[in-house]
Amino acid sequence: MEQIKINYLAIFASMVVSIIIGFLWYGPLFGKPWAKEMNMPADMKPTAKDTVKLMTLMIIGTFLTGWVLAHNSAVWYYLAQNTMPPEKITPLSMGLSAGIFTWLGFYLPQSFGTVLWDGKSWKLLGINTSCSLITLISTGLILSYWRP
Repeated sequence: MEQIKINYLAIFASMVVSIIIGFLWYGPLFGKPWAKEMNMPADMKPTAKDTVKLMTLMIIGTFLTGWVLAHNSAVWYYLAQNTMPPEKITPLSMGLSAGIFTWLGFYLPQSFGTVLWDGKSWKLLGINTSCSLITLISTGLILSYWRP
């Protein structure tokens, strides 16, 4: 197999898009229902120190997600070239597959523990996992359309 080539600019772009999606998702779109399901007071504000720590971890997490998905996508693309008709190997199909199957196989099952063991609601699971699905699909699409 060829050496895997990674487009770090695409990973950076996917990080920015993921952060924007998260800001919108947990802010104006679903912030209030999410906070309610998390049993957080409406007026709760993190300290500046906590905000820096959380943003740093979010940046590291979104980088790792993009980096790993770029590696996985490169392998899937290589396998697709050897097993599928060329007309079916499009950036759209590869990006959607990368995002949806990663979510379906890793994010969604892992999230069931929040309901089963942590006692959180199915509504919270829906808010969190749908955000993960949207960010993984957007990351997969960015990486597949912006291949090295």
